[in-house]
Amino acid sequence: MNRATAKHLIERYFRQLTDGCGNGDCTNEFCASCSDFQPLDKNSAAAKALELFKINAKLCNPHPSKKDSEAQHPNTHLDSKMSEMNLCTPKEDFSDLHYLTENTVCMILSSCEEKGDYSALIRIIGRIFSNAEALVKSFRKDEPKTTEDLDSLKPSDVDKCEKQSEKSSEEMGASSAAALPDEGCSETSDSCEVTVDIEAVRRVYDRLLGLDQVEAALVNALIYLTPNMELDLEYLDVYETNPDYLNIFVIMLENSNLHSPEYLEVALPQFCKAMSKLPVSALARLSKLWSVYGLTHIRRMMETFQQLITFTVVSNEYDSENLVNDDETVVAATQCLKVAFYASILGGDVNVEHNEEDEEDSESDELTLHELLGEEQLYKKGPRADLLEKELGVRPVDSIKPLIPFEDFVNESLNEVIEMDKDFTFFKVNAETKFSFQSCPFILNVVTKSQGLYYDNRIRMYSERRLTALYSMVQGQQPNPYLKLKVRRDHIIDDALVRLEMISMENPSDLKKQLFVEFEGEQGVDEGGVSKEFFQLVLEEIFNPDIGMFSYDDDTKLFWFNSSSLENEAQYTLVGLVLGLAIYNNCILDVHFPMVAYRKLMGKKGTYLDLSDSHPGLYQSLKELLEYTGDVEEDMTLTFQISHKDLFGNPILYDLKEQGDQIPITKENRQEFVDMYADYILNKSVERQFKAFKKGFLIVTNESPLKHLFRPEEVELLICGSRKLDFEALEKTTEYDGGYSKDSQIIKDFWETIHSFGEEQKRLFLQFTTGTDRAPVGGLGKLKMIIAKNGSDTDRLPTSHTCFNALLLPEYSSKEKLRERLLKAITYAKGFGML
Repeated sequence: MNRATAKHLIERYFRQLTDGCGNGDCTNEFCASCSDFQPLDKNSAAAKALELFKINAKLCNPHPSKKDSEAQHPNTHLDSKMSEMNLCTPKEDFSDLHYLTENTVCMILSSCEEKGDYSALIRIIGRIFSNAEALVKSFRKDEPKTTEDLDSLKPSDVDKCEKQSEKSSEEMGASSAAALPDEGCSETSDSCEVTVDIEAVRRVYDRLLGLDQVEAALVNALIYLTPNMELDLEYLDVYETNPDYLNIFVIMLENSNLHSPEYLEVALPQFCKAMSKLPVSALARLSKLWSVYGLTHIRRMMETFQQLITFTVVSNEYDSENLVNDDETVVAATQCLKVAFYASILGGDVNVEHNEEDEEDSESDELTLHELLGEEQLYKKGPRADLLEKELGVRPVDSIKPLIPFEDFVNESLNEVIEMDKDFTFFKVNAETKFSFQSCPFILNVVTKSQGLYYDNRIRMYSERRLTALYSMVQGQQPNPYLKLKVRRDHIIDDALVRLEMISMENPSDLKKQLFVEFEGEQGVDEGGVSKEFFQLVLEEIFNPDIGMFSYDDDTKLFWFNSSSLENEAQYTLVGLVLGLAIYNNCILDVHFPMVAYRKLMGKKGTYLDLSDSHPGLYQSLKELLEYTGDVEEDMTLTFQISHKDLFGNPILYDLKEQGDQIPITKENRQEFVDMYADYILNKSVERQFKAFKKGFLIVTNESPLKHLFRPEEVELLICGSRKLDFEALEKTTEYDGGYSKDSQIIKDFWETIHSFGEEQKRLFLQFTTGTDRAPVGGLGKLKMIIAKNGSDTDRLPTSHTCFNALLLPEYSSKEKLRERLLKAITYAKGFGML
């Protein structure tokens, strides 16, 4: 800083200490106008002024009545004292500075630029950024701004600082406006407000990060600071005593270079470990604060944590002994990533209302057999509640559109090294002592999560099998370890309905057993294939438009609940049971529901936006109504009475409000009309049918982690599989048996034939071989199909074991014969050739 600037500021401090600012209500302890101020003599005031200058203490703006008198009576005593002091002594290293402001950094930086020596700046940055107490006090909102402190000065160094501030503000544009936590959080509460001036911190980083020497100082300071922070948070509960401790994390995370190699080795891992020690209330404040920053800033922080996870995973080797769950860096970074995940949800379009009523779960006071055996942890109902989710009051299912797509939070490198069987055990049993990535399901892909669900389902099946064996021994009965369904093909709905209804009423836990289906009068052992066919036949009949349980939209190719259906609730409960059993038994179904059906299953009611998927024509009409710029009442002559058709095509009138036919739709109430219309179509009109459907679904899935692990679109993928068929991937993973190999001529002919098929023929082949025409979660590459030799050249058709995804293929003499036999087999396959 040049001598004139420093001298002028010290003069202002001196006048403040001797004459005051002239404001009778002044509360500044360093101002003579303050009622608590202890008067100083001139010499003491001069020394104190220099001290206040060095720590950048608060300066009062002169009261209007004082400005003129100051101009007329300039103080001369300070000049004599200033002449005795050398402003360029070693004290100019700012060793008495105890915290930083934007103004201070600008002055120090300007002084260093003038000298061409940044050592003073490096020392002060290293000292302040390595001290938690100093950082907590730094960059406060209530500190005087540069333009206020230096309002009478226009030297080059001050101009530079002000221009930088203005430039940074312009560059931030909309993002900086979104980054004001006062505005962004005012509607909810001030719980996410912090005392840090975010914009000032960003401007300071913009200037500092361009200097290599300063970058090194920041890295070293973070390495020195974080172990102390971790201890403070874990053992001293420092946040509870001083909530401003969060300022440290806010300031540090504004460093846009955190993802660079200099930080990745030591500094950032240590910082994440410290941040993961913050109490849930602090993490929630941080998430709310970030949610108003805007997309660019949240994405930068998300990518910083993702990069650390990926860097750590690829730099280490993990196996069943050395688990990634035990890597403190990966675990801490994942927990930090969770804060950004919820910030993305809060900052996007979110709907925390319109929730379906939860089904009442009656708790019994009697001890279960699992509790008597000490296994209640493994078989407890549902997952533990996520504490951060609970604190924020928002769930992933509440998100309409997050700022950052959910897929961007998935880390594929991590998914490749997770031992899901071990992780599942931690999730269910050792959650208090071991970290499970299923507690942060946003980072897992659908394939990994489905493995966790598979383990949960298998353990429950094993549990029910054990219980059955124990009860049978006690009661002297024949054990029945399976859920057995014996049905007739021509009465499949009636037989399935009666049997499942009896089981759900008498002993619902039997539904948790492994499904075993037998078609009356047919041979075949159900190793999975017969169950697949059973599910498909049940659904084909239930979704037949002639039955009238569901209405079909020719445009969307989707089914929706028929509000005028004459079928009883038990039929809808059966559909829900079938969907639940399909998930539980790892079967893929050919069902076609809009996404709102899965959102409702996960606890949300349908809203106006959901109509775009389920009822696109109605959605477009309502959208045009909302966007209409003319006179709504005169031009459209609509009322709160709507009309829809019953099962036989007859119109039915319904009043959304009492005497709705008398209430016109206007510009003021059209949003209310749209919301009520959507609520009627998606919720009220089908309440009876959907409630029964959901009841059946929950009978099977209510104890599984399904709701915790999966979002609605992922539940659809679990039930329906993917319609994207990559036969190239299937060819790569197919195995051969009975004398065939990938180099056998018939196998080469086989794959050439399959690849030449059209889309429909490929689906028929998949249906013939696996029992479904959909790809499983993860694509056809996860299918593990087997092609086995079934004799030499013959006129017999190929056959299949759908239970094992096995194709039994005779060694035909020509490619043409292979094609002809294969097409005939897949075309006439239903009830024939599938074992």
